[in-house]
Amino acid sequence: MNHNKQYAYDHPPLSFDFRQSVDRFFVEEVPLYDFTGKGNHLILKIEKSDMSTWKLITVLAKAADISDKEIGYAGLKDKSATTIQYFSLPKQAQKTLMKNLTTPRVKILESVLNKSPLKIGHLKGNRFKIILHHIEEKDAKRFDAIGKKMMSEGIPNYYGYQRFGEDGQSDLQGKKIAHSGKRLKGSREKLMVAAYQSRLFNNWLGERVRISRTVEELSAKESAEKLRFPLALTEALRRQPQRFKLFLGDILLPYPHGRTRFVNDMTKASSDFGARRVSPTGLLCGSNAMRAKNDAYHLEAPFDDSELQNLRGDRRFAWIWPEAFSTQYNRRERSLEVSFYLPKGAYATTLLEEIGKHPLK
Repeated sequence: MNHNKQYAYDHPPLSFDFRQSVDRFFVEEVPLYDFTGKGNHLILKIEKSDMSTWKLITVLAKAADISDKEIGYAGLKDKSATTIQYFSLPKQAQKTLMKNLTTPRVKILESVLNKSPLKIGHLKGNRFKIILHHIEEKDAKRFDAIGKKMMSEGIPNYYGYQRFGEDGQSDLQGKKIAHSGKRLKGSREKLMVAAYQSRLFNNWLGERVRISRTVEELSAKESAEKLRFPLALTEALRRQPQRFKLFLGDILLPYPHGRTRFVNDMTKASSDFGARRVSPTGLLCGSNAMRAKNDAYHLEAPFDDSELQNLRGDRRFAWIWPEAFSTQYNRRERSLEVSFYLPKGAYATTLLEEIGKHPLK
């Protein structure tokens, strides 16, 4: 499968050293809603380091003497990071948990009651703080300027390398499993098939970014020849001011959440997209997934796979806008502290790769 990532911006690459570790990578969840302060569910705000979300759930369940299934969470976080996450468990388990939870890698920062348990996706987004090393001051200034530009112009919402396993190949195994026709067994097989689903999305998004850059950089006539599109189409695409070009039949979602709608009126859709009211979506193929129509369908079809009926299909934002981007340079250490917010499901490493123009793994 094509793993060649297409970058949306045309600045020269920036050199820096990235390593995902507990002292360099910090992430904090932003809950979807305020907790009620009363109810039968205990919400815990927990800081953990060097521990996966799955491992922490096991630790909490053992300390509270309850089943793993009684613990709710909003999102998964990596082991190699310091993270602040929210978890829910039955109120009556609180005393047992507090008595037995002794690991120094887990700190309970806050607790509050809520009427309902947490469920996956009960998340607005995540705040990140990442420390990069071996970066020169002039590159740090460019890094800051590019990141701030991306707050207004946005970035492609690729899945990060973490999605594809330690060897970056879990999507290939997932494709074999999906095409075997057998029912999925266990969470590991589901994860691999989901990695294949994510790779199809990334490859579709890469192709759309390539088309958008070609239209932006060449004349209407040159891009029509290169892309083998009708001249009238490339002329219409060039009239769109935004970096990522929309096609008739694209499926838009109100940003950052809302109900889907198709692109019918290109001028209005382009205006709404430019104003960050909507964003186009890409296909996560599977059962129940909406497909694009018209021109957008023909661009999506090569990245669809009818064998993926074992997974629920969906749409994923193709384009997102980072918020609260800021940097702080340390001359003595030649390091850069980068802070920003991304909506749920977006990868911090995708933003760093778009700025650096090189893969981090």
